[in-house]
Amino acid sequence: MPTLLGMTQQRTIDDLRAEIDQINRELLALISRRGEVVAQIGHAKSAEGRPNHYDPAREEQQLKELEKLNPGPFPTATVKTIFKEIFKASLALEESNDKKQLLVSRKVKSEDTVLDIDGVRIGGGEAPVIIAGPCSIESEEQMEQTAAFLQGKGVRILRGGAYKPRTSPYGFQGMGVDGLILGSRVAKEHGQLFVTEVMDTRDVDVVSEYADILQIGARNMHNFALLREVGRARRPVLLKRGLSATIEEWLYAAEYILSEGNNEVILCERGIRTYEKWTRNTLDLSAVALAKQETHLPVIVDVTHAAGRRDLLIPLAKAAIAVGADGIHVEVHPSPATALSDNEQQLDFAGYEKFLAGVGSLLQAPAVAATV
Repeated sequence: MPTLLGMTQQRTIDDLRAEIDQINRELLALISRRGEVVAQIGHAKSAEGRPNHYDPAREEQQLKELEKLNPGPFPTATVKTIFKEIFKASLALEESNDKKQLLVSRKVKSEDTVLDIDGVRIGGGEAPVIIAGPCSIESEEQMEQTAAFLQGKGVRILRGGAYKPRTSPYGFQGMGVDGLILGSRVAKEHGQLFVTEVMDTRDVDVVSEYADILQIGARNMHNFALLREVGRARRPVLLKRGLSATIEEWLYAAEYILSEGNNEVILCERGIRTYEKWTRNTLDLSAVALAKQETHLPVIVDVTHAAGRRDLLIPLAKAAIAVGADGIHVEVHPSPATALSDNEQQLDFAGYEKFLAGVGSLLQAPAVAATV
């Protein structure tokens, strides 16, 4: 049986614990109140045009005052550590309350954005689309052959570069306006949409005149002036992820376009640069799933640039569709061996037929819906 002394000690401990519980509740109320005041300070700073909320001088002043007021039993170093964590959490709260919700976010628009471009529907659980065509527009014969072949295979979106960003300034840079005219004409003759890359703010108007979809290439994803310009162009935009861009940077690039009033944006994962040598890039399938979850925009995958290898295109396309991609981007050329750019990775017509046989059944079913 417990002794009277033991019962007295137990009651004392219970009483002390009850007092601690009450102190915890009071501390929580005070911390919450502090957070409310911090949020008000954040709004006031923003109203004054002071977006940088961190004030190191103010933090140092508070720590010195707390050091003077510290009655113990905690040493000053412990008190400083505790309050630094409070300051850190308060700063995060101040900045988050001031942060504008991104237009690309599902928090702003929960339902999928479905693009309807002259009857071609992309996103929102529609059957995955195929975007196909040569890396570069090289000649009328090349484009006529490619468009006719792809039309026969049900491809509704024809790609072809009129302006080509090349690593070497001496590489083939594209046909320019002549390429735009040719690509647009051939696509229309075969009932297809025409997508091509725009590289310069000065070219947005002329490219918009001929292209149904404006492509922002990986090397231009961080070209913010260009992003704003295509946002004003009122043409659907295919935005490729940068070579070494984070997912956040990719989505912010899309935000530039949407912030100018253009909601017709297609995100394109095309592989990122890593230490891997056996493929041209590393296809980040997690980015596809995450982009579908975090944004309402359609997401497609460029398997050609992701792999840089023809033998990997079928499994990569299958994997992309499995994680919810709304389409596949693949390069097709009548004679890849003689292509003026990227001849190692483009499919010839027989190769595309094999590719289509490998993934065709997946293109008939609706795309995997995003989990929200």
